[in-house]
Amino acid sequence: MSKLIIVPTPIGNLDDITLRAIKVLKSVDVILAEDTRNSGKLLKHFDIETKMTSYHQHNEHKVIDDITLRIANGETIALITDAGTPAISDPGFLLVRKCVSENIEVECLPGPTAFVPALVNSGLPSNRFFFEGFLPHKKGRQTRLKMLAQFPYTVVLYESTHRLLKTLLQIGEFFGANRQVSVSRELTKIHEETVRGTVTEVADYFKNNVIKGEIVIVIGQAAND
Repeated sequence: MSKLIIVPTPIGNLDDITLRAIKVLKSVDVILAEDTRNSGKLLKHFDIETKMTSYHQHNEHKVIDDITLRIANGETIALITDAGTPAISDPGFLLVRKCVSENIEVECLPGPTAFVPALVNSGLPSNRFFFEGFLPHKKGRQTRLKMLAQFPYTVVLYESTHRLLKTLLQIGEFFGANRQVSVSRELTKIHEETVRGTVTEVADYFKNNVIKGEIVIVIGQAAND
């Protein structure tokens, strides 16, 4: 039966791909890839010869109807992004929603996503947490931070390297300089690092060290929560 299959791919260490993911990527009719050049390296490493086509945030509105039509006509299509699970702060949601609305079967494989190891590594409460993903770059950013600061549970953010220090300073402003945070970068890679402490301590650390790689920030609850 034709369907859309969401396939998570490694966030760094290629050994994190599952046997099932490899099997699916070899068996589908076509793979939708966020960046075919980047994904081409992954497919080559695992001897996957399935044809790829581009699917990313800049073209998804244009190609979504064609993709769902192809699935409705009998093709099974896999969706991957550059790293991690599609639709988690990456393209994919619009296509999944469209397939659901058209009664097209959607299957999502389990697999890598950056915020889970960062949350567990943090040592901060993980029984209840809020995944924010990327904050707005400009409009609405402070409003969002004010709202998040009121939440009585752990908050998880994604951030780029060049905005990390700015974001830590803003967390200090809205959450308090003594709020516990954990910053993880280069997860699953050779230079993986997690820095824990108060907002002030972690910000001071990164002021004096080179910042590289994708960033996950985990913000703890207020002390009385």
